[in-house]
Amino acid sequence: MTVEDRRRRFRELHQPGAPLVMPNPWDLGSARVLESLGAVAFGTTSSGFAFTLGRPDREHVSADEALAHAAAVHAAVSIPVSADLESGYGATPETVAATVRRAAEIGLAGCSIEDTDHPHPRSYAFDATMARAKAAIEAAGESGIVLTLRADGLLYGAYDEAEAVRRCLAMAELGADVIYAPLASAEALKAMAASGTPVNALAVGDAAKLEVKGLAALGVARISFGGALARLTQRVLIDAGRAALSGELSALLGGASGAEVDAFLSR
Repeated sequence: MTVEDRRRRFRELHQPGAPLVMPNPWDLGSARVLESLGAVAFGTTSSGFAFTLGRPDREHVSADEALAHAAAVHAAVSIPVSADLESGYGATPETVAATVRRAAEIGLAGCSIEDTDHPHPRSYAFDATMARAKAAIEAAGESGIVLTLRADGLLYGAYDEAEAVRRCLAMAELGADVIYAPLASAEALKAMAASGTPVNALAVGDAAKLEVKGLAALGVARISFGGALARLTQRVLIDAGRAALSGELSALLGGASGAEVDAFLSR
């Protein structure tokens, strides 16, 4: 696909009530395996990628590093890729707009911008968030890259769900392509979907328990995994590594065979 084809396809995949299930690979190997398993679009994961660098999440990865990672994933697969660009790597609307333009320049199908003032567990004030959102929307409009605007204060405890919905609806009114409030309840997702703007749901907690069918019934247009798959691999690493280092080598049994993984990577 050309860059324009990937962007067009990514936008078309956002159908309320028939959501795109979008995994979040953390490196090239996980991206290639997930594409072979049938994924039709990806989002990068800031937390999963940070883990590969030996760092915690929340902008301990630079803009240059995040964009280079997203570009590498984009080059390694044949499906649309959207980049998790955290809060845009700067406070000002101008910096956020520049980050969105950089994402477009490397050929990505989409990108997302949060309202969180990283690395602190706080969010930008409402007016500042809307100014940043407006700048991001204008920058995205120059290329057609699909822009997801996020209200992450609910995730970090900076504000309540009502404020998350308020922010998402305001960003939808400004012209966001997709709106997203991680940890939003079923009621909040339904209220956001009523705006007519595609809504992303994070497959964790109660949302994951609803399964794809339940989230579709709420009008969700996309379901992302965030760092869930990366954290699952960390769970295996921690548990099996701890057991093996304590003498229980049988903990290392049961993994995928090299041949199986090689088959996925060679497709």
